[in-house]
Amino acid sequence: MDKKQKMQQLRVFAAEIRLETLKVIASRGFGHVGGSMSMADAMAVLYGEVMNIDPKNPRWEDRDWFVLSKGHGGPVMYATLGLKGYYPMESAYTLNQPGTDFPSHTDRMKTVGVDLTTGSLGQGMSEAVGAALGNKAQGRNNHVFVAVGDGECDEGQIWEAAQFAAHYKLDNLVCLVDDNKRQLDGAVADVMGHGKGIGAKFDAFGWNVINIEDGNDVEQIYDAIQAAYQVKGQPTCLILNTTKGKGATFAEPSGAHSSQPTQEQWDEAIAASEAELAAIRAQK
Repeated sequence: MDKKQKMQQLRVFAAEIRLETLKVIASRGFGHVGGSMSMADAMAVLYGEVMNIDPKNPRWEDRDWFVLSKGHGGPVMYATLGLKGYYPMESAYTLNQPGTDFPSHTDRMKTVGVDLTTGSLGQGMSEAVGAALGNKAQGRNNHVFVAVGDGECDEGQIWEAAQFAAHYKLDNLVCLVDDNKRQLDGAVADVMGHGKGIGAKFDAFGWNVINIEDGNDVEQIYDAIQAAYQVKGQPTCLILNTTKGKGATFAEPSGAHSSQPTQEQWDEAIAASEAELAAIRAQK
């Protein structure tokens, strides 16, 4: 399969993830739509092409790991894992309900395929750094990917982990920053600006930094990860310039962090996502 065909498959997968993410959150009626939808393309690249995984053996020791440090983005992970066959997709339609295996924040003890439990912002980054160090110490030839939010980068723990990772030359670690410019209380620049930018901060801590102009473009994400694989002696940070709520008709225009739309709005969003998936499938 040539690269053009691969990228088309990833665009289809990203559209499938967006549709299922909407359905997962719609099953509860409200939730973190914004930061879930902005990550669909990155999840498609990771689970559709890049990561070495086995859904039939989720705890395979030599697998690549993924840590969703912005744990409230759980719905996009549940959609991705369901589509990859870790469990029946419909089982995730119990999101955040009593007795569910799909809580609002990702939990490795509940959901098959979740590598590390996250939720308290900043802590997933430290967990990922620990996993990368442990895998390297055991001589494993794998990678740990961690997704953090731009608002989450307000947390000091992010930068303690970044310093540690650079010091120990964890070149098996790739951090993806979902730089969608918004957090719970408004624009990131207004709540707690990052000066010269999040990428400049990671660079100052000794990371290899790649800025992805369109963080919702699967080919740009794929190429950046392939470039990261060539760097030795440094962890890599990918800055994904994304659109919060990407593909959700009621969330994308406002960049809403969390949403509680009406049933009519849910129906409209799901119908629009189904139409978008059909249009992408029809492309050559």
